This record gives sequence, C-alpha cells and structure tokens, in this order.
Amino acid sequence: MKIIHTACLASAMALSAPGLAQTDQSDGGAALTEGDIIVTANRTESLASKTPVALTAVSGQALSAAGITNPTTLAEQVPNLSIDRANGLQITIRGVTSTDGTEKGDPSAAFMADGVYIARPQAQEVSFFDIARVEVLRGPQGTLFGRNTTAGLVNVITNKPKLGVVEGSVDLGYGNYNTQQASGVINLPVGEMVALRLAANYDRRDSFLNEGANFKTSLDPYKKNASVRLSALIDLGRGELVLRGDYSSIKGVTTNVVPTQQFFANFNTSGVDPSYIADDRDVTKLLTLNIPFAGTHFRDDYSWGLLADLNYDLGPVSVNYLGSYRRFSRREDGVSELAGVAGIQNTFSGKYWQTSQELRFSTNADGPLKAQAGAYYFKEQSGIGFYLLGLLSPTPGTTGYAFGFPQDPTVAESYAFFGQATYNLTDRLHLTGGIRYSHDLKSRVGFTVMCGSIACNAATDVKTPNVAKRNFSKTTWRVGLDYDVNDRTLLYGVVATGYKAGGFNDGCETGTGTGCTLPAAALYYDPETLTSYEIGLKTRFADNAVRLNLAAFHYDYSGIQLSQLSTVCGGPCQVTTNAAKAKVDGVEAEGVIQPARNSKFDFSVAWLNARYAEFLPQPTVNWAGKKLDRSPEWTFTAGYTQTFELSGGGNIQAGVRTRVSDSYRLAALGTLNQFRVPGYTKTDVTLTYNAPDNRWYVQGFGKNLENAMVVTTAASGTFATVAVADPRTYGVRAGFKF
Repeated sequence: MKIIHTACLASAMALSAPGLAQTDQSDGGAALTEGDIIVTANRTESLASKTPVALTAVSGQALSAAGITNPTTLAEQVPNLSIDRANGLQITIRGVTSTDGTEKGDPSAAFMADGVYIARPQAQEVSFFDIARVEVLRGPQGTLFGRNTTAGLVNVITNKPKLGVVEGSVDLGYGNYNTQQASGVINLPVGEMVALRLAANYDRRDSFLNEGANFKTSLDPYKKNASVRLSALIDLGRGELVLRGDYSSIKGVTTNVVPTQQFFANFNTSGVDPSYIADDRDVTKLLTLNIPFAGTHFRDDYSWGLLADLNYDLGPVSVNYLGSYRRFSRREDGVSELAGVAGIQNTFSGKYWQTSQELRFSTNADGPLKAQAGAYYFKEQSGIGFYLLGLLSPTPGTTGYAFGFPQDPTVAESYAFFGQATYNLTDRLHLTGGIRYSHDLKSRVGFTVMCGSIACNAATDVKTPNVAKRNFSKTTWRVGLDYDVNDRTLLYGVVATGYKAGGFNDGCETGTGTGCTLPAAALYYDPETLTSYEIGLKTRFADNAVRLNLAAFHYDYSGIQLSQLSTVCGGPCQVTTNAAKAKVDGVEAEGVIQPARNSKFDFSVAWLNARYAEFLPQPTVNWAGKKLDRSPEWTFTAGYTQTFELSGGGNIQAGVRTRVSDSYRLAALGTLNQFRVPGYTKTDVTLTYNAPDNRWYVQGFGKNLENAMVVTTAASGTFATVAVADPRTYGVRAGFKF
C-alpha cells in the first residue's frame, strides 16, 4: 500500500487562525491581537494587520495544525499562488512566473530561507520543520528584497533558539503512498547568554505514478529526504547574533510525468489548442507510466549552508548583517520520455555554490521619520553536465549517441544599494518611499556536444561553444501611502516596480570564436520589468469576530521572459525570448468569521485577468488577449473548523475545507497553442484530538477527497509530458512536546 502525510484542514492564513493568538516572545515579545502575527515584510517587525503589503503570513503552529509540510502544500492555502514541481519548484504569483529552471535561469518569484535567496529551484522542495512562520508577499518587492522578486517572494523563517528554556517536540506521520515523516526538536540553554537549538527531519514517500509492464525500473521511493539544522543564539546585550548550519540529503527518483496523450489529444497540431480527454478515464491508467525503459533511475543530491544574522543597537541606528554560504550537489539519472512511445536514459551531474552578504542600517530615534539603507552582494557559480543518451543516434560510440550540455562555469554576480523611508505626515497618515539600484553580471563557458560517449574524446565528436557574458542594471522604486482609519482598519495604496536581469541562450556570438554563428539578438534576451499599482484594506470589526483583507491591483508587465524547446542547437535545447507586454488586473479578498469561541469560518476569493497585451510568437501569429500561464480567472476557498471542549480537559477539532478553481492555460510556444486545464474542486478534512495543555495530539486527515487530477505542467513536441498535482492523500499524524 502507498501513503502520504500531507495536508489537513486548518487554514494556513494568519487571519484564518484565531486559535493561535499569543504573545510571541521569539519575535520581540509583542502582544498580538487574536488572529494576528508578527511579520518582517518591510525588513522590520510589524503586525501583519498593520503592514501595508499584500501578504499571507502562516505561523509555525498553523503549518503544523494544517499538515503543510512542504512548499507545494502551502500553495493550496494562499490566494493567487501556485508552486508546481517542474525542473525544481516553479512559483507563480498573480500569473507571473518563469519556466527556466536551468543553471542559467532565474525565477520571477524568489524563494528564501531566513531571508537568504535560494537560487536553485531543485534545492527548494525540502520539508517544513521547526518553522516560526512563512511569509508570502504578493507583488514586486524590488526595493527591499531586490533579486528576482518581480512576482513576489516566499520567505521561510525558522525558529530561533530560546534563552533559558529547555524544551523540545517530536512529530510523526504516516499516510498512503507509504509516506513516513518524522521530525524532532530540542532547545538547550548554555549559560544565561547562549542557547542552542537542534532540529531534524525525515521525509519519505513513494511515487504517485504507477509502473506499467514496459517500464522496468522502480519509481519508488519518489522522495527520501533527511535534514538537520543546528542554530545558536548569542545575546549581545544590545543585540543578538544567530548562527545556523543546515544539511539536507535529497534522494529518490526524478520522474513525476506521464505522456501528454494520456490527458490531451491533438497537442502537436500547430495553432490548435489541445483537447482535454482525461475526464472519463480511470485515474490509475492516467497515472501509469508504460513507456519502454530499463535504465538507471535515481536522485542522489545534497545541500548544506551556513548563515550569520547579526542585529545590534548602536543608539541612533541599528545595524543588521545577514551573510550566508551555500553548496548544492546534484547527481541524477532518469528517463526522458519521447512522445510517449519510448524512454531514453538521461544523466545529470552538477556542483553549485552561492554566497550572499547584506549590510543594513535602520533608524531608532522617535519622531516622524523611520528609514533604512543598505548594500547587498550575491554570487552563484556552477559546473554541470547534462546528457541525453541515444536521442540523436541509438548506438553507443556513434556521433550523437551522447547529446549534452557540459557547462563550466556559469556565473551570476549581483550587487545592489537600497534605501527606504517612512514619514508620518500625521499620526494616522504615513508616506513611504524606497529606491534600489541593482547591477547583474551573467556569464557562461561551455558546449553543446554530439559525441559517441559522455567522455566526448573521439575525433568525430562535435562540440559547439556556449560562450556568453553580459551586464544588466536597473533602478527600482516604491512609493506608498497608508492611513490608519482607526485602530482596527488600515487603508493603503502603493506603486512599486520589479526587475529580473536578462540572460543568454546556447551558442556564442558571431565573430567571437570558432563555431560562433548567432547574432547578439538571438543569443541574448533582455530583462523583464513590472510596474504594480495596488490599493488595499485590512480591517476587523464586530469585536474582532470578523476580519477582512482586500486588495485590488493592476500590473504593466514588459519584456516577459518565455522559454521553449527548440532545435536550433542541432537537437532539443531551451531557448528564452522576450514577449512584448502583458496586463494583469486582479482583486483578492481574505476573511474569517468567528461567531463563537469554538467556531470559525474562513474564506478567500480571487479574481484575476492576466493576459498578453502585445505578443507575436511568430510574425504572423498574434497572441494579444491570450491568458498568461497558471492564471485562473476565479479561485475560491472556504473552510469551517469546530472545536469541542472535553470535560476532562483537552479538545477535539473537526474541520472541512474546499478549494474551487476556474480553468487556466499552459502555453506550448513550440506548437503555438495553449493547453486548457479544466477547473476543479478539492476538499480536505481533519479530525484532531488535543490533550490538556496541548501536551500531545493525534490527527487523522484526508486531502483532495475528490481525487481531482489537476495538470500542473504540459508540453508538446519531442518531450511531450504532463505532470499533475497530488492525488487523494490521507493518513494520521501525532506528536508531543516536552
């Protein structure tokens, strides 16, 4: 039998978690209004209800209660967000996304851990454990966060050690698809000024896919990860220093796709949108991989990192230093599916390292002006080799048997200077302005090869250079006005800009070396930019029984970087170009109603109109008016939780939650069409017993009771495959604290 531990029902939104009211001593000791949470969306601590940014903040307690154990399950709870498994994680916020997960690509929405940008999407799907909160900021964050935050960002913030406290916890889970999860935490003081915190996690599950008779290699386990994190906190009197080290072993297999023809017909007909044919098909057959393949199949990756976070009060100003160094190693063998009729071996090896350093100063003095300014530096370097074996020639030793991309090094280097200030025009009216200058250098040295073997050392082997180097720079800015209507209502408006650097494709520019044949316009692509206009309202009323967040926005989105497979390099390779312009309009509403202490209803509604304004994928083909990827027009969630107090102490919580999504599109530029993914409904349920004083708990859960098959990626052409979101999952989880 196959099991997964994933989701339950509790809402992940901070405004939807009234049972989590607390005085959060780990985040400054501020007394929180019931249902509120402290966030750092503006790089300083503030209440979510008083932060003039469109955000969803999820406390660690809410994550645990809801069974949100990794980034993909978080996406089910946040308006206008999707996080899909592609070549790593692909994050889409309000229709803005990037499909280039290669070593030269950048996301449009940043993924961060404790404020540190994690460059490689393949290193981002690690388990949530010992988390203080997750903040999802929607809209460009180009002033304070900078690098690759055109769409917004996801920031996972882990728990800091606690001084003078011995405590810990253990959580276990088991579900279908043979899912096994375990995490443990222990916090230890070392004298009065130092504390240590050790957290560990194990996360395993089998594949959602089934092996057909022709597929001779096991798909299980899909995931087998183990992680550990050691943190130290040093009290400096007028500040603190947090040191962290983490290590993750990421194992399993790489395959999570099936042939496109199992879900769509006519997908290779140029200019004609494919027809969805999976509605009446058996789920087991839809998720069966039956192409002929008997090769090796494994993932053996690991990542580790070091972090230092210093905050110190110098009197008139405070200084913050955030520095990190990270390494990521990939060793993967897998299968590339050829139009659903055969599978060929692929192999990947790669080494990556990144460093980021940020120094920031902020004012402390009382008065109408609050300001912060700083400098940022980032560098990533990688060396990779990716090969398709038997694609161009089926015979080992013949030219084309190994078609691949050895690249070493690929470099991305950035620096930035930024500042932001808020001035109180009155006690209630506040004006904010920010600016950031960013400079990016990107380069690569490597080859596209057609060889007889991976060694590529035969006289007949063909090597085409991939050499490129280019600088990009941009000034982004932000202007906002917010007004405290009263102590329960915040009204705000903001205009903000975002920027993502340009890049390069495979090949080299004509005249720069032997074998270089591309004009600069074909080799390089330009930056993408976004200007956002947004107004919002955050309010609570009826003695805090009703809380409501509203946001309306308009985007002018230019230079959109779109990637597709092409054969310009002698075989299939990814080519990125700039679409002209897009417009995005939307309205978001999130709310919670608590008519009684033990009853809670929460909801969210999002309307989104994300479409191309100007785009000619070919000179005679006009896509103006077509939808951007992963941008359903309507989405709706509703949840209800009832708590039953027990006479002997403790309680039972029962919850149900439903998510309804409109249909959306996935572009296939190579065939000039769009896949239409039908709308769907997913319902989750939970039943939890909490012991007196929350000393321990037992929970049963079910997610996606309808077993809806939701397509998350779709492709036509040579590698025509489809990936789907998690099917029906269920299981039990339990834990205790000490």
